[in-house]
Amino acid sequence: MTPKVSIIMGSVSDMPIMEEAAKFLDELNIPFEINALSAHRTPDLVLDFARNAHTRGVKVIIAGAGGAAHLPGVVAALTPLPVIGVPINSSNSIDGWDSVLSILQMPAGIPVATVALDGARNAGILAVQIIGTGEPEVQKAMIEFKKTLGDKVVKANKELANVKFKNKTN
Repeated sequence: MTPKVSIIMGSVSDMPIMEEAAKFLDELNIPFEINALSAHRTPDLVLDFARNAHTRGVKVIIAGAGGAAHLPGVVAALTPLPVIGVPINSSNSIDGWDSVLSILQMPAGIPVATVALDGARNAGILAVQIIGTGEPEVQKAMIEFKKTLGDKVVKANKELANVKFKNKTN
């Protein structure tokens, strides 16, 4: 099976965050791969990965990194694929702000779509939305997923209707 999404992270210590993207891709039956690649410790592997991912059938790259989070930007500089950056509040991070800014503030010509701090699930959702632009079945699954989000709110409002307060009007 050819991966459509590649999930990469600077260290396996990022896996508890990045597995949220993997779980969502699994839910929607999107084939993916997961690897640890460090822009600082394995630059040659990152170079090879980024330059060749599209030749292996990968459509979107999700790159998570903490601290001085260079992995998403370096990969974006080397690949024609869309890159979604996940800033991670890691042990060497400044409350995650260094990671957010490292990924968010990319120079012109090297875009990285950036999700919230530790927001790997949203990265998985965005990856599926990107793939869905060219694959009707994937887009159909995303439409169904979005409907379930609305259904949860409707259900919550039904439950809230049963909450009693002296001055509550609904």
